[in-house]
Amino acid sequence: MAGVERRGFITGGTWCLDRNRKIDAWPREDSVGVAWGLEERGGGSACNLAIDIKRLDPTMPVETIGLVGDDDAGRKLLAEADRVGLDCRQMHVSREAPTHTTEAFISQASGQRTHISDLGAGALLTPDHFDFSGTAARVLHLGLPGIHPRMDAPWEAAANGWVSVLRAARAAGLETNLELCTVTPERLRALILPCLPHLDTLIVNDSEIGALAGITTMDGGRTNADACAAASATVLERDAMRLVTVHFPEGAITVTRTGERIFVPSASVPPDAIVGPNGAGDAFAAGFLYGLHENWPLADSLWLGHAAAACSLRSAGTTDGVVSWRQCLDTARTWDRRRRPDLTKPQPDSEGTRTW
Repeated sequence: MAGVERRGFITGGTWCLDRNRKIDAWPREDSVGVAWGLEERGGGSACNLAIDIKRLDPTMPVETIGLVGDDDAGRKLLAEADRVGLDCRQMHVSREAPTHTTEAFISQASGQRTHISDLGAGALLTPDHFDFSGTAARVLHLGLPGIHPRMDAPWEAAANGWVSVLRAARAAGLETNLELCTVTPERLRALILPCLPHLDTLIVNDSEIGALAGITTMDGGRTNADACAAASATVLERDAMRLVTVHFPEGAITVTRTGERIFVPSASVPPDAIVGPNGAGDAFAAGFLYGLHENWPLADSLWLGHAAAACSLRSAGTTDGVVSWRQCLDTARTWDRRRRPDLTKPQPDSEGTRTW
């Protein structure tokens, strides 16, 4: 849409129904675990970020693209999207397969989550489901490579369907961001490296950036932020992205094409306030991308990402804990920031300049 002043987001890719449960401890094979507290909510990168952005700012235009089945699960997802005010003109309904569903277990013993997915209609998603000709959005958030077989495969002249979609988005004037999935490092590199030339930003976790760069980013079970920064710089050298942001429990670091490096510690969430980690990474990405969209300083955008993620931890659902951006910041302020961990070489703190 030439000449249109772009504003807002369009998300595309994974829409699934998460069936969230708590479990006492993840069992070994051929044994029993006890689960309780079933909650059904929308899940997947396209769903979560779209809803999170709307929760952060209900006035922000948000469109979404996905594929669900013609079943009760699909209708639940469409109803959830409608409740928060998403533009769902490109939410496609398939009669060939049921809606993608995920059994999401949160271990009370370890705090870790385990997802078991039935891909359903998600396996049928292709670049043909994406149309950017009529959007006035500014940013495309796309995911998840690794769990959409047709998108993961070569598509026409492109290495995979994700590359094809990103190219089309760029040609339509959109800025692009990609959400990754937990797959093996080899598969991650095979799917994502061809996408890098078609991205403006990349927001990943510590293990993902290490896999992409071939650099070890964990040391004794802890994140090495220096290694994350080095891995980010390595990835930036490959292509023309503006920045790479890496988040991990202790904080997040952004490395820009110009060599700027900003570390912001995360919010110190009280243990008794944490219900589950489902969706916290998506909430971080939503907060950070919202700040970028609104032209906030990078440090402030990182802190909003932490605040949104912290609020997300208060709920088992992927998006239920996220509130308006002002409320997220107010809540995170009551918990304050973690002390800067001994993860990086000494450098000046980047605390941001905005007065909230």
